[in-house]
Amino acid sequence: MPDVSRTHLVLIPSYNTGERLFSTVKAARAQWNPVWVVVDGSTQTRSPGSSAAMRCSRSPVPSVLHGLREARQAGYSHALTMDSDGQHPADLIPAFMQASQARPETMVLGRPVFDASAPLLRVRGRRVSNGWTQLETLFAGVGDSLYGFRVYPVGDLIAVMARQPWMRRFDFDTEAVVRLAWRGVKPVNIDAPVKYLTAEEGGVSHFRYGRDNLLLTWMHARLMVEFVLRLPGLVIRKLRGAPPFQA
Repeated sequence: MPDVSRTHLVLIPSYNTGERLFSTVKAARAQWNPVWVVVDGSTQTRSPGSSAAMRCSRSPVPSVLHGLREARQAGYSHALTMDSDGQHPADLIPAFMQASQARPETMVLGRPVFDASAPLLRVRGRRVSNGWTQLETLFAGVGDSLYGFRVYPVGDLIAVMARQPWMRRFDFDTEAVVRLAWRGVKPVNIDAPVKYLTAEEGGVSHFRYGRDNLLLTWMHARLMVEFVLRLPGLVIRKLRGAPPFQA
């Protein structure tokens, strides 16, 4: 079992992921300690359990925000979020945490490396979203806006989420990086594989092309309106600031 970190934890939001949740938690716990799971509105009754190294709770509010507030209360400064469905590479948790510990003022973002399992339509679609994100952040260096395997500064993300009624579903990952970039939190990008599991492999997806693409379109429309209002201040800060970190 890895040593217990007092500053960085793994936060896994889960919604009806089935048995895949347990293999995801097992893989994460082999790499980091502690690991927290927050179940958000799920009808799944079986729980990974709780211990000093493992914590599982249910939340009537969005699971990421609930987990972040609990983490701050417990004294943690950073949280690595990862999906509960097995798509994200648990073996890279230490590398992401080390990058965050070296530069705690940044957000450490996974930059996805796709294999043959990736649906082509989704790969192409994320290019559009990433293009809008680059514009909205004045090309701050966000490698990918949709990949949810990343390390956030807890306080900054809570401040962003507390002011927004949105960013609670599929729009969360993108809006989080845009708003954090507006706060001056710079990105560190690290390549990480992503695997789309088949149903036979226990893969569970709650993504719906029509619903979630409409949600992303609405999100970018909102962000662009606010971007235009923020533009003078963003330009001034960019001209005064240092180049974004890269890894």
